[in-house]
Amino acid sequence: MVFKRRDRRPALKAMREFLWPRGGWARAFHYVRHRVNRLPDQPHRIARGIFAGVFVSFTPLFGLHFLSAALVALALRANVLAALLATFIGNPLTFPIIAVSAMKLGKWMLGRRHGPEEPERLGQTFLAAGEDLHHNFLALFTTDKMYWGGLARFFHDVWLPYLVGGLLPGIAAGVLCYYLSLPIVEAYQTRRRARLKDRLEALRARLDARREDRGSRDPGDTL
Repeated sequence: MVFKRRDRRPALKAMREFLWPRGGWARAFHYVRHRVNRLPDQPHRIARGIFAGVFVSFTPLFGLHFLSAALVALALRANVLAALLATFIGNPLTFPIIAVSAMKLGKWMLGRRHGPEEPERLGQTFLAAGEDLHHNFLALFTTDKMYWGGLARFFHDVWLPYLVGGLLPGIAAGVLCYYLSLPIVEAYQTRRRARLKDRLEALRARLDARREDRGSRDPGDTL
């Protein structure tokens, strides 16, 4: 395998780097920004891709953010790679903020009460959903009956409010990032084209100077 790691990272090290990458999140952010700026595409397509990635990061489609961002980017005729890179906005530092705010907004939009017992109830909901998943997976290989009560409760109490509450903030954040990134990408590409033009002109000047130097040294020119 060409892209397979020769040295497998221990599980704890991989989890630690997922929560806090080497070099810190600031370095990771600058790396992603640099990669986005260097994408070989039109600025408005790159900006639309950023919108797609940021928008998807506000949805509860965990494990499917890359696929969802790519599909939204294709639907918008945007740069798919920019959409994948923009999902970086959803990371272990921002997910708790996004999740809590989206669920609160979603429950308010759905007309549901948010009481003081909510954290305890939320933990029980996740536990029940996990038990259903574990039981149903084992039931695939046995004659046991599958149970869906915990998963249905998770969908009703967590997933649906998260989805509803994340749509508007996701659109707002995506539009904001679109209008912020568009002039930045345009300016970067303009500067890059100017630098390439200057290098090309300098290369041509050196080649012309070498031709003139060779011409002046050619004995045939003196005859």
